[in-house]
Amino acid sequence: MVLRRLICMGAAFLLGSCTAEQQPPTAEQATVLDGAALYQENCAECHEGGVFKAPHVVTFNMAPAKFILTAMDGVMAQQAAELNADERIALAEFLTGQKVGAQSTAVPVLMCEDGASPFDFDAPRRAEAWGITQENTRFVSADHAGLVAEDVPKLKLKWAFAYADSTRARSQPVVAGGAIYMGSQDGTVYALDEETGCARWTYQAEAEIRSGLTISDWADNSPTAYFGDFNAKVYAVDATSGAELWTRNVGDHVRSTITGSPKLYDGVLYVPVSSQEWASAADPGYECCTFRGNIVALDANTGELLWRGHVIPGTPAKTDRVNGAGTPIWHPAGAPVWNSPTVDAKRGRLYMGTGEAYTSPAVDTSDSIVAMDMKDGSIIWHYQGTAGDAWNMACTIADKSSCPEENGPDFDFGAPPILVTSESGQDILLAGQKSGFVHALDAETGALIWKKRIGLGGFAGGVHWGMASDGKVLFAPNADTDFYGYWEGERKPGLYSLNIETGETNWFTPALDTCPENLKPACDPGLSAAPTAMPGIVFAGGFDGVLKAYDAATGEVVWEINTVQDYQTVNGDIARGGSIESDGPVIANGKLIVNSGYLYGGRMAGNVLLVYSVDGE
Repeated sequence: MVLRRLICMGAAFLLGSCTAEQQPPTAEQATVLDGAALYQENCAECHEGGVFKAPHVVTFNMAPAKFILTAMDGVMAQQAAELNADERIALAEFLTGQKVGAQSTAVPVLMCEDGASPFDFDAPRRAEAWGITQENTRFVSADHAGLVAEDVPKLKLKWAFAYADSTRARSQPVVAGGAIYMGSQDGTVYALDEETGCARWTYQAEAEIRSGLTISDWADNSPTAYFGDFNAKVYAVDATSGAELWTRNVGDHVRSTITGSPKLYDGVLYVPVSSQEWASAADPGYECCTFRGNIVALDANTGELLWRGHVIPGTPAKTDRVNGAGTPIWHPAGAPVWNSPTVDAKRGRLYMGTGEAYTSPAVDTSDSIVAMDMKDGSIIWHYQGTAGDAWNMACTIADKSSCPEENGPDFDFGAPPILVTSESGQDILLAGQKSGFVHALDAETGALIWKKRIGLGGFAGGVHWGMASDGKVLFAPNADTDFYGYWEGERKPGLYSLNIETGETNWFTPALDTCPENLKPACDPGLSAAPTAMPGIVFAGGFDGVLKAYDAATGEVVWEINTVQDYQTVNGDIARGGSIESDGPVIANGKLIVNSGYLYGGRMAGNVLLVYSVDGE
């Protein structure tokens, strides 16, 4: 097994894939191991810009050496089978700048003392789930926020929490009963005391928790926390004890995963199902592709499967096409659902965004907003933002025979649509796309009302993970980042305020590039994570790790903090901030809560949860 494929193909979600193959050093050559030489010979082509999904080399010195070694023993075990221990250590030590064993992120969890932090049933949940409301508006009322605009410039760090054995923090917190709930990269789920950061309980899932948790109604004295893991397993645990109530694997495909947060409504848990099959296509021996994006409806009390709604109607079948290794190619496939569904209680519908197709020809429900009946998962209508978009990881390697004819441009709707009602009474869906376009649709019919371009688009957006709305204006972040020059033109990362009825720009505040040269291109001013709004203020964080508060009326930055620094944490270890990506900030009970760190896609690693309050009190 060649070292190049070990580093660049073994785990596409971590280290990307490569374009060429070279043999590993012979036993004689490896007598004195040189990590720099190993890197230059086997890794530099991918990790210095050759593959857009592969982390840039500057990110590895922000990761622990243990993490690189763990990847070689775990997700890349097959590819690392012919590497001896010394070769792995030499490479890990060079990439991270650390001696193996010199640093560990396996920090202890500070458990709350018995009775010191009881759950408060008079303190209800402060968000429905990831999107704050069922309509995914990401708008927090003044009562729930516990902050006013005048308080924001006085925000200071109250406490920080270190995630163990983690290089990214992407499970958006939820606040209820005086606790902060979130998952982690190593699969641990936490209920932390809101005031002190001690753990009221922890629960160990089987795999990484990438979604936010969803908490049931707190008023019934028996609240439940729901979440999904990387292996497409859904969990229900008692929100006051962490005791497991039920679990269910909802994947109907071996590459299924859960990225978007489940949505709970009227006793039913709606779970979006996405896939890692786009990465598997880089393996010439893999029969690509057969996954279809879907939503699963589960009985919230028992986990019983009620229905599964695929966003691609047809069943995949072998085509006449084969790749360069003679492996069959299937169709139709793709259109993963990366985001948390939007609930339309009035119409009994769910709305969701889909990703690209995986094989040719691209299906007409890829890169789309899909309206689905909540009773049975049937498709009512769909609107396609970009037609003819079929792409997978094979498009980035030397043997492109598994790459669809269209070869992209990979313009997903990674962000969920937002349901709002205009002043004229029209129900509007606001949908941001990685193409850099924002679309406004009639919720009843899916007809286009307006379409606005706010960026050039790219693999990381455009609009990547989410937007926010107060019901009158839309706050749309634009990542507009492009590592490797695929799209030409002037890039304008920053935050937009748009009129929801017309799409006209109220204001645009550019995100200025203040990244140190030694952290580029992992450090980038683009805004990819979802923003969160409250009366008078919008909070948004960037790839550069800078969290800002904007005046909602003018776009003026009224407060900011660079989270890329070391933190002494309540659980006794030093944590590090990094890129703010995927999930967004949470505002609740006078606190601003945000994750910092995201070693994926070339961004800056980190492993910290940060809690800010007025004057840090």
